[in-house]
Amino acid sequence: MNETGFKSGFVTITGRTNVGKSTLLNRMMGRKVVIMSDKPQTTRHKIQAVLTGPGYQVIFIDTPGIHKPKHKLGEHMIEVALNTLREVDVVLLLVEAAMPGPGDRYIVEQVKKVTGPVLLVINKIDLVKPGELPPIIEAFRQLHSFDEIIPVSALTGENVERLIEVIIGYLPEGPQYYPDDMIVDRPERFIMAELIREKVLHLTSQEVPHSVAVVVESVEKRSENLVAVRAVIYTERDSQKGILIGKGGQMLKQVGKLAREEMEALLGSKIFLELWVKVKKDWRNREVHMRNFGLIEE
Repeated sequence: MNETGFKSGFVTITGRTNVGKSTLLNRMMGRKVVIMSDKPQTTRHKIQAVLTGPGYQVIFIDTPGIHKPKHKLGEHMIEVALNTLREVDVVLLLVEAAMPGPGDRYIVEQVKKVTGPVLLVINKIDLVKPGELPPIIEAFRQLHSFDEIIPVSALTGENVERLIEVIIGYLPEGPQYYPDDMIVDRPERFIMAELIREKVLHLTSQEVPHSVAVVVESVEKRSENLVAVRAVIYTERDSQKGILIGKGGQMLKQVGKLAREEMEALLGSKIFLELWVKVKKDWRNREVHMRNFGLIEE
């Protein structure tokens, strides 16, 4: 038993794609730690974000959304998400403030296999009228005996502090795993690559966004206040490469400008960002490429 009464543990956020998992995690952390997009399947990695406060430490794992896979990368993402349910102290099942659909029912069936506490978090309550919420809660209650049901708005922050309190209440007593000042367990290169990928998600459409992988090849400190970053954006087809570069290179310049601004805020240094676009045909179905891009961990 931990005599200090310090509470710590691992918490996963699961749910259908595009229900707001990354937005919720960023809101609970009080800062941006994972990329956000209005396009589904944004998250490809298990990302650990560390929330430390008086007497507690919560290690959040933001897993890929559960969806019907269309390629080997999708299959890997689903495997990661489902395996994580069995590895943590608390599971947050995030759903939208709407009546449960087939996707929600499928994921509820998966969390029924979990032996630890499962908290149902109903997101986007800012989009429904107060009277519409009780029947939604009751409909989910009929599907499973959740340990808690907490309605929130990740966008506005409504009830998010309450959610954090509930999570801490379910954590076991344990050690402080990470230092007080640690926020995310990924290196700077990973964060930089994700920021570049986020800008591609925002600025492109249709088939381009999810055929993209970003690899930061080098980070070089050139002076006290200047860091040079070279990164390659990989895509699957020549036509996608053309879209990413854009007429006169304008799309690539815009991606670089927006990513560089966030990198500078992250590092507190001026960034010289060099971006290249290369084609790796059908990389999402080739394990060797997924490993090279860091999408499958050893």
